[in-house]
Amino acid sequence: MYIPTTKEEAQSLGWDRLDVILVSGDTYIDSPYMGVAVIGHVLMDAGYRVGIIAQPDIRDGRDIARLGEPALFWGVTSGSVDSLVSNYTATGKKRTDDDLTPGGRNVRRPDRAVIVYTNLIRQHFKNTVPIVIGGIEASLRRIAHYDFRDNKVRRSLLFDAKADILVYGMGERAVLDCAETLKNNRDYRAIRGICYIAGDPVPGFIELPSYEHAARDRRAFAAMSRLFFDNGESSGSKGMVQKHGGRYLVHNPPAAPLTSQELDRVYEYEYERDIHPYYKRMGAVRALDTIQFSITTHRGCFGGCNFCSIAVHQGRFIISRSEASIVREAKGFVKHPGFKGIIADIGGPTANMYGMVCRTMAAKGPCPDRQCLGDYVCRSMSVSHKSQISLLRKIRQIRGIRKAFVASGIRHDLVMADRDAGEEYLSEIVRHHVSGQLKVAPEHCVERVLDLMGKPSIDSLLLFRDLYVRLNRQQGKRQFLTYYLIAAHPGCTLDDMKHLRGFMRNEFHIEPEQVQIFTPLPSTLSTVMYYTGRNPINGKTIFVERNSAEKERQKKALGRPGTKRK
Repeated sequence: MYIPTTKEEAQSLGWDRLDVILVSGDTYIDSPYMGVAVIGHVLMDAGYRVGIIAQPDIRDGRDIARLGEPALFWGVTSGSVDSLVSNYTATGKKRTDDDLTPGGRNVRRPDRAVIVYTNLIRQHFKNTVPIVIGGIEASLRRIAHYDFRDNKVRRSLLFDAKADILVYGMGERAVLDCAETLKNNRDYRAIRGICYIAGDPVPGFIELPSYEHAARDRRAFAAMSRLFFDNGESSGSKGMVQKHGGRYLVHNPPAAPLTSQELDRVYEYEYERDIHPYYKRMGAVRALDTIQFSITTHRGCFGGCNFCSIAVHQGRFIISRSEASIVREAKGFVKHPGFKGIIADIGGPTANMYGMVCRTMAAKGPCPDRQCLGDYVCRSMSVSHKSQISLLRKIRQIRGIRKAFVASGIRHDLVMADRDAGEEYLSEIVRHHVSGQLKVAPEHCVERVLDLMGKPSIDSLLLFRDLYVRLNRQQGKRQFLTYYLIAAHPGCTLDDMKHLRGFMRNEFHIEPEQVQIFTPLPSTLSTVMYYTGRNPINGKTIFVERNSAEKERQKKALGRPGTKRK
């Protein structure tokens, strides 16, 4: 069922007042791919009355006030993506399109959406109930962080948004705990997975370098970041505090991840898998084409890519849904009136990590060096594709499903490391689950740059390419590989990009199209490199391209003038 977006909808359910109102920078698509929909259904499943206000008009109070004031709290998120990443390219150009806005024009999501929405609430509801911020924008900006738009270190988002609680990570457990404590008028400050502001530090918590220190001293910023990386993810991590002026940000230890059974439940709520009618009348939403009939098989990624925010937000530990739950979801598609027999994607942050478990991580949390993958796969990691092979075969057997694609990226090094089932897995993908092109993300070919990115040696890609070509020939298929590449990552020079161009031409005989310029996402290791000009692991100085025109030159070095890039 849809979560109410108007008073009339709430009243039709017999609700005279809502417990929680969720405000989002995305339009409201009732789908397990949309965080605000997931949190809304989790709360409703626990008995709370929930409403959603999507992309409220910030020019007046009519939108934000249309559901009244909630009894327990407001929940505010920028949406599925950090609002500055949604609104600007890596070189600072304003994006004109937005796939999560009706009509596709980028006209409804404000910069720093979390701050704007919390201010909007306080403007029209004086002395209101607590405001809880969450989602990826809040998660990545929960401590002092480098902001690429301002080109400076900013305070924790909790201070700038003037919110009461910040939920970080995948917030189902923490949000439910917040709702319960606020409902019963109890102290929320012990809840795991949240941040809040206090007048004094918490005894026993690790003290990070203060915001002021980190903002003026890049070495202090690097030290702060290292402590954050070591204590921001595992449920065994310690709490942290960081002084901001005369007050402290208190960062409680992370919440325990959901179990597989709990994750199954989250993904099996009765989602409508469509745009709410209130917003559907405003225009088509392009993202729906991708997510409407796609399946998430797991959460987390242990890939260790230093530029990626997934591990910071979802964690590195893989939580896989049960095969039975995924098959039930696929069978449910067949009953949907809009389903035409095609599953657009069966995957996750990295498609072929489904069912993979690290024994050490499960017992003790992530290792201090944070590298599960690199030039080799850690021996503690159970690398087997058998679970995904079994899953894909069962989905193919469902009557009414004509094709099921694996559109999420595949780690080629994991395929090559699985001597038992890697080739069998890739053969299954080639035969049944490729839509003409298979995505892989080598990102670069220069070993020094790959090392800074946290990516494996290019050797595994060449072996994977050869296997992929051979399997396609054996099966009489004409399918290709799409290579995702990054320009202007810290440590990367124009000469490195020219070397990459020669490599792609000589080895793959292509002009790359999927090339993006590195974007410094808050709270990632690559962003620490970008801001400090040093490798935070060994402290060595590295080259960083900060000039926008030179970044564009690096990107253009990969292809002929006029080469189409998506």
